[in-house]
Amino acid sequence: MTDPAQALRDVQSRIDHAAKIAQRRADAVTLIAVSKTHPADAIVPLIAAGQRVFGENRVQEAQDKWPGLREAHAGIELHLIGQLQSNKADDAVALFDCIHSLDRSSLVGALAKAMDKAGRQVPCFIQVNIGAEEQKGGCAIAALPALLAETRAAALPVIGLMCVPPLDIEPAPFFALLDKLADDHGLAGRSMGMSGDFETAVMLGATHVRVGSALFGTRE
Repeated sequence: MTDPAQALRDVQSRIDHAAKIAQRRADAVTLIAVSKTHPADAIVPLIAAGQRVFGENRVQEAQDKWPGLREAHAGIELHLIGQLQSNKADDAVALFDCIHSLDRSSLVGALAKAMDKAGRQVPCFIQVNIGAEEQKGGCAIAALPALLAETRAAALPVIGLMCVPPLDIEPAPFFALLDKLADDHGLAGRSMGMSGDFETAVMLGATHVRVGSALFGTRE
């Protein structure tokens, strides 16, 4: 595995290049280092190399490793990128700085209550099931206007849309569709693109890319 600092430079360079092609500012794209399943000692070298934004899939895993890391390293921003159960809303609001997986009415209510109780507004992305895949989380495209109306009525801070395109299909049309949906609904954020396709996502408007294996290496 390349050393973490070099891996970070390589990914950032690829983001910069993709942004340049699309005539976008590279600093308009936030790199989220996906640290799920990786232990603290694998994360520290990336922090040392300057990375400050990280993504986790599970609330419990993040609770186990991030309080200590945050105590030791200033300026960490933590994003929840995996599915969230309504009964974990309080914990998620306490721990995360952004939630990318808001996808249903029950979660709107749970997050609104949790934020009210904590006195803390946590920006959210609505996850859209962009490929209409039964096995994936996310709000159906047709249900998006109604869910957005609910979030606005609940005063939830929704800043954009998130998607995970179907595997083994060219992702560009799905990214372009998410970009259009965000535009249609007046949302600035687009959380899209992972290790295999983040450059395409950047060229099609991504504001947040979620990169794991290109930074940490392939999981066992």
